[in-house]
Amino acid sequence: MNDKTTPRPLDGFRVLELGQLLAGPFTTSMLGYFGAEVIKIEPPGTGDPIRSWRVMKDGVSLWWHSLGRNKKCITVNLRTEQGRDIVRRLAAESDILVENFRPGTMEKWGLGPDDLRKTHPELIYARISGYGQTGPYASRTGFASVCEGVGGFRYVNGFPDAAPVRPNLSLGDTLAAVHSVIGILLACVHRLKGKGNPGQVIDTAIYEAVFNMMEGVVPEYSGAGVVREPSGSTLTGIVPTNTYRCRDGRFVIIGGNGDSIYKRLMNAMGRADLADDPRMANNAGRVQHEVELDAAITAWTGTLDAADVLAMLDKAGVPAGPIYSVVDMMNDEHFKARGLFEEVQVNGSPLTIPAMAPFLSDTPGRTEWPGPALGEHNREIFRGLLGYTDEEVASLHRDGVI
Repeated sequence: MNDKTTPRPLDGFRVLELGQLLAGPFTTSMLGYFGAEVIKIEPPGTGDPIRSWRVMKDGVSLWWHSLGRNKKCITVNLRTEQGRDIVRRLAAESDILVENFRPGTMEKWGLGPDDLRKTHPELIYARISGYGQTGPYASRTGFASVCEGVGGFRYVNGFPDAAPVRPNLSLGDTLAAVHSVIGILLACVHRLKGKGNPGQVIDTAIYEAVFNMMEGVVPEYSGAGVVREPSGSTLTGIVPTNTYRCRDGRFVIIGGNGDSIYKRLMNAMGRADLADDPRMANNAGRVQHEVELDAAITAWTGTLDAADVLAMLDKAGVPAGPIYSVVDMMNDEHFKARGLFEEVQVNGSPLTIPAMAPFLSDTPGRTEWPGPALGEHNREIFRGLLGYTDEEVASLHRDGVI
């Protein structure tokens, strides 16, 4: 059961979010989904640029309602000393701070970890940047697109003798956010394990989050001098696993690279000759004959519609599946049964946003409200949490601080 009374694992934790766009805000989205109270600071007047990115409705990005879920949004001008003082007061009331400014920015404002943790040593201070807080590249602007190249992903993604391909997503930002969440949770565990354990600084670099996904490329190069190259829709050294076009023009992915799975695949195709071919008995042999095997599979899928191919391979116990668009996902019964969609109300109209994995049996996450309006929680935070008077709030507003 997942309703507003179900406890969540991060209930009672308060997170202060500074920064914008994706890596930092996605980190706090995950924390807020699992119970943390997230207070997001945005510049007055403009807010987070994500509010005006990509597909818009009623003047607000539809993406924002997903990324900004469960957050309490306030406005603070960090370029003013009064604004920075507000951050200090909020940090003193928080368990976790997440920022994704260029390294050195928070220190310039007197808001770095050494500044804030002098009076609040238990504060967990999570930092996300392109290249980390140290090293010769630390000061470089670190967009995910560039960091995906430096981290190695773009090199292996694409087809030989063609420009490297990027997915139509900011993958590096999201990977960095997930790594940051892991670091924050590890720091929470450390802090909770013993009374008096301090918080700590989590330094997450986008390019390092990408680098962490590079599997065996380093030991393969170090131990054998092998450089993993782009290989299109195949996986180097694993055969057969590829994407195949069917008679109806749709593509299917087939992973027939286990020895017994390979035999089942060939028999399902009516190719007992290849199933029993001693040259193909193990992966090493199949790698040597990859072109021959892919040609045989392509010829077979080309005679059948995608649904028929998938039905036959499912019956044979061969891993295979379609390539889904968002339309396919939202119409798929398995997605629905797994609870991957949540409906929120935005200006009186329903909007479907994605749920967040993983699913916890006893303390699941949930969306309580979609991304709010700019400054929607100013009064609650300034009056309720920080204790400003109405006159003080009005003065801050007049001075352009909030």
